[in-house]
Amino acid sequence: MSLFSSTRISNTSLAGGLFIVLGLFGELSPTVAWGHMPIGLAGLGCVAGALSVSGLTTKCSSTSRTISLAFVLAALWVVVSLAHAESIIGQASGGYWCFVIALAFAIWATMSRFAAITLNPGIGAFLYQFLVPGLFGVWLIVLWELITVGLGIPRVLLPPPSLVGEAIASSLGVLAADFRQTIIRAVLPGFVMGNLAGFAIALWADRVPFLRRGLLPVGNLVSAIPIVGIAPIMVMWFGFDWQSKAAVVVIMTFFPMLVNTVAGLAGSSAIELDLMRSIGASHWQTFTRVRLPNALPFIFNALKINSALALIGAIVAEFFGTPIVGIGFRISTEAGRMNMEMVWASIALSAVSGSLFYGLLAVVERRATFWHPSFRQLSAKRL
Repeated sequence: MSLFSSTRISNTSLAGGLFIVLGLFGELSPTVAWGHMPIGLAGLGCVAGALSVSGLTTKCSSTSRTISLAFVLAALWVVVSLAHAESIIGQASGGYWCFVIALAFAIWATMSRFAAITLNPGIGAFLYQFLVPGLFGVWLIVLWELITVGLGIPRVLLPPPSLVGEAIASSLGVLAADFRQTIIRAVLPGFVMGNLAGFAIALWADRVPFLRRGLLPVGNLVSAIPIVGIAPIMVMWFGFDWQSKAAVVVIMTFFPMLVNTVAGLAGSSAIELDLMRSIGASHWQTFTRVRLPNALPFIFNALKINSALALIGAIVAEFFGTPIVGIGFRISTEAGRMNMEMVWASIALSAVSGSLFYGLLAVVERRATFWHPSFRQLSAKRL
């Protein structure tokens, strides 16, 4: 099977080379030319090397991919160094932006080569699958830095990632306390209680048809209630500590689990159910051997959806009353003080926590539903 057409990769390299040529005719800033910045010329050479390896090498060998990645990483380091030069901060010119665009084409070509490789299952393949999204994530962060520093965007509007990183490094104790208050004490208990309650009621509704017909419309109605309407009420009922935030999380996670579990339990085919009846299987045996396994993909979909809803619900609830700790409290307070670096640090903590939580659920899903057709097809493609 063809990996990537050579014409497509060559076009990417030609476009990147064009921007290298255009950049050489421009200036890095109104007061700095390329001749005053030898490191910039070295960076352009790295970009040209990455484009050449990606565009001229017909065989996608591990050596060529490694060389291309090394060139790209070196170019990223150079362009970040250029962006923080005093003569370029806030006044980057055409040569600088052509360099950035050429680097984007080089990263595109490099990611295309890595994404086209399929490895046999193993630790190496497991680690390899994080390379492309990792490189893409690094590029987005670097691009954010280059744009904010090169254009001189005020820190109040959008601070560069370097300042956000400094805020994280200098506030690890504060962020750790916020993590414990929001994630450990509010999100996790509410997530567990809400999903267990939704699963239990779904089992009951599966046995009682009129409950199934009555609960689902009510679930749709309650799920449409905005968080900003539920959160103040829960704070009044359960107080300002974590209990009110956990209550909001329970409400937000209950009905997605209920709806998905009911749909999953109803998804077993008539042939499967007739087969179990023909061999004299009891209701419990049919449930554990056929209906529950068929419902697992729906249940895990609900868990993954709820992983984001739980985090959002807890953070929003903290806007309406909380002890002087928590991610939502930190965002609200620091935004009022115009300390946007700390706001973005709290946002980063929330995003990383949510991503890790989702990833953990995805790994558990893969282990529990390895028999699912989507996973079998993925394994077949690797063979």
